[in-house]
Amino acid sequence: MPRARRHDHDAGGDAALLEAKAALRDAVWRELDHPGIARFPRPSGRIPNFVGAEAAARRLAETEEWARAATVKSNPDSPQWPVRQRAVADGKLLYMAVPRLAEEQPFFLLDPARLEVGARQATSIKGAGRHARTVDVDELEPVDLVVAGCVAVDESGARLGKGGGFSDLELAVAAAAGLVDDHTVIATTVHELQVLPAGSMPTTGHDLHVDLVVTPDRVLRCPRPDGRARPALRWDELTEAKIAAIPLLQRLRPPAAG
Repeated sequence: MPRARRHDHDAGGDAALLEAKAALRDAVWRELDHPGIARFPRPSGRIPNFVGAEAAARRLAETEEWARAATVKSNPDSPQWPVRQRAVADGKLLYMAVPRLAEEQPFFLLDPARLEVGARQATSIKGAGRHARTVDVDELEPVDLVVAGCVAVDESGARLGKGGGFSDLELAVAAAAGLVDDHTVIATTVHELQVLPAGSMPTTGHDLHVDLVVTPDRVLRCPRPDGRARPALRWDELTEAKIAAIPLLQRLRPPAAG
């Protein structure tokens, strides 16, 4: 049986770094793939769904950062479904990325004041497709709290995604539009086994840094590193395959020189 194609198959950048990240993903997925830790579907190739996701969402909702946030942007993956439910139930304006940013209007807008179904139904991936309005970047409002899914995160806040680069792209686009700035908090909810010791994550200077790591058992606040790079679209690291797959990138791509 042929091996499934890696999520970073169309990623640009240093090949050795990509391989190191891929090896760490595989190790974390194997560590999580046990009864009582992982939930359906199995973790490999995904932002892992984990037992305790609801408890992590409750713990996040108890933080000062959550209380201050009026607008939340969340990834669309299963382990953050409880976070999205809580955001709508708490009356927060919620944006979800359309999976893989694959549509002309790449974000779902869920306004609790306008939804005609409950938070649980509205905030699943299928539910958002039925009940949310899709919007383009210019229709978004400034975001107070970004919730990003992780395969792993270390105790310094360095994040490892599943390799597609979509969280970085979403944040870069939002930053370019003035919707995300230095006041925006970036959080993740994960299983304790996804939290690695500080310094164990292979990263570049422009990888996404997480301010708030929340597990079912604890909240970890990660000081931002000095000189943290502003999220930006790095066209030299975007392959033609990646650009061709995302209509938003095709529209934003600068004209060729010459």
